[in-house]
Amino acid sequence: MSWQPKRDFQGYGANPPDPKWPDGARVAVNFVMNYEEGSEASIQDGESHTETGLTEATTSSSGLKGRDLAGEGMFEYGSRAGFWRLMRAFQERGLPMTVFGCALAFERNVEAAAAVKASGFDVCSHGWRWIKHFDLTEAEERDHIQKAVKSLKQTVGEAPAGWYCRYGPSVNTRRLVVEHGGFTYDSDYYGDDLPFWQTVEGKPHLIVPYSLTNNDGKYATTMSHADQWFNMMKDAFDVLYREGAQAPKMMSVGMHMRILGHPARTAGLWRLLDYLQKQKGVWITRRVDIANHWRATHPYPGKGLNE
Repeated sequence: MSWQPKRDFQGYGANPPDPKWPDGARVAVNFVMNYEEGSEASIQDGESHTETGLTEATTSSSGLKGRDLAGEGMFEYGSRAGFWRLMRAFQERGLPMTVFGCALAFERNVEAAAAVKASGFDVCSHGWRWIKHFDLTEAEERDHIQKAVKSLKQTVGEAPAGWYCRYGPSVNTRRLVVEHGGFTYDSDYYGDDLPFWQTVEGKPHLIVPYSLTNNDGKYATTMSHADQWFNMMKDAFDVLYREGAQAPKMMSVGMHMRILGHPARTAGLWRLLDYLQKQKGVWITRRVDIANHWRATHPYPGKGLNE
């Protein structure tokens, strides 16, 4: 029988390993910009609806038939304006980040793809498209993984080191990622504050967990202004920083161009970046650097890990 995910409620338990972050950092912080705009579900691409996820669009819920031009425009804002604003926020401060890139989205904005290629930011594949992988057949999902890697090689100049699909993977995703090969890690998991290994079909595979809690998606549910988001992110960091005196951890911060790329929300990001840069013992880094550090410092311990 092919490998299937198994639930693990114990993890590292009361004694997590010391990640030994560079320079003795208490927290490794990774900012992720999700580049999805142009790959979402749309009538033009064969779906029956216009995607409005993580936007202010309300027209689709009011019985609109056909294309939702408001929803389309909100996605286009991310690609046209939000992307450049978030890029500037990091580049002006000399800070790294990771781009979760949907391959088709980059194909539809070659200028943005070129900017990412020139930036030194690492790219983690966010799928061929921003769609629900758990709705795909195994054959379809295998094809999407292959398409994504091939496309990203062309648009950003190299194969992605990591994999992360929309919201939740299918039961086949991790196995298919390992089957494809060439990935350093995947981030299709939300259950820990540290990377960990699994054995998938007899092969070592590293998981670098992601977060939907430390994420600007909160603006779509519980938050309305930048101070709320900044304070929540600051609180998360402060707790991890305090714990990090004895047990260092990692912190992922998820960003979306069509959400945090709006000026009123970018203000909160500026505050967070400036706050973090004032702290000592913080490693703001790319996701691939966390993965490579873990592989070197805590190498694969052998088979039998959640096989």
